[in-house]
Amino acid sequence: MPEVDRGPAALVGPVRIIGAGLLGASIGLALRARGLDVQLEDLDPANLRTASGLGAGVPVAGDETEPQLVVVAVPPDHLAGVIEGALEAHPGAVVTDVGSVKSGPLATVAAHADVARYCGSHPMAGTQHTGPLTASATLFEGRPWAITPHASTTPEATQVVTGLAELTGAMPLTFAPDEHDLAVARTSHVPHLMSALVAGRLADAPEGHLALSGPGVRDVTRVAGTDPGMWLQIVPANAPAILELLGQIRADLDRLESAIQDGDREALRGVLANGVAGTKAIPGKHGGPVRPTTSLFVHVPDRPGNLARLFADVDAVGVNIEDVRIDHDPARAGGQVELVVDQARVEDLTEALDARGWALHQ
Repeated sequence: MPEVDRGPAALVGPVRIIGAGLLGASIGLALRARGLDVQLEDLDPANLRTASGLGAGVPVAGDETEPQLVVVAVPPDHLAGVIEGALEAHPGAVVTDVGSVKSGPLATVAAHADVARYCGSHPMAGTQHTGPLTASATLFEGRPWAITPHASTTPEATQVVTGLAELTGAMPLTFAPDEHDLAVARTSHVPHLMSALVAGRLADAPEGHLALSGPGVRDVTRVAGTDPGMWLQIVPANAPAILELLGQIRADLDRLESAIQDGDREALRGVLANGVAGTKAIPGKHGGPVRPTTSLFVHVPDRPGNLARLFADVDAVGVNIEDVRIDHDPARAGGQVELVVDQARVEDLTEALDARGWALHQ
């Protein structure tokens, strides 16, 4: 296995992971790939067997070397109690957690005598799945990983947790705990709730209305289709930040409603323009600036090999696909593939694909 870098406060292990679900098992796989010893705990024997069988670590037997770092990867409702238990059970270890909310657990453990060894963190990676069977050593590569030291966190603890993020291939970013919670409310929690509200208006819609469904409604409602179980814990845990943003959205809705009722196109233009500005504020690929892109829509017949042929034809032109989306075409036996490409190359690509017989439009 590759040799691990060793600095003044480098993470060299052992690492104990409490919770062998998707995140815990993925962390274990990433650290094992870098040569670290990983110890696994989980209340669910099936999770523990699966994660250890995949190579994410070795189940705790009771005679292990004390860990340098304990990673708590349990559901939000249980974070604070498990963090406190880890601080008490491992007096020489740094303790972190990978929960999506930081202020609540910190408030509970703040009075603990050894809270200086605790530094929260949150990898911005995952899927709609929760079990270890979908774990991957590459889950965190290139993804942001929030490091959230509090006022009493020691510099060594912060460095060790930062090292954890780096060893998994993630990009560590430092936030205060309350700042982190507002950031994830803005970029994850509130968007999920808005998606759920829009999707909810579809549940009892007449069948004829739903026949008009297109890529727009699918884009807006996609995340609403995930299992609500975890969100029943995340939303209450981050209630202050979420409520602050919902208040701002309620004011926006009031302005929008007034603009529509009054037929005020300038006010409506302001609401829509603010939305455009928000989309442009989202960082581009790899966290860089947003590059001008254009979408090219291609009809792809629903037959084996056609999608591969389309990508091969794009590659032959030497155009990089910045993003791709596929939407099923209900009227024909095929799909509409949206190719997002550099604006400067869209004309070249259009001409080349048209010459190859593809049906397309911008």
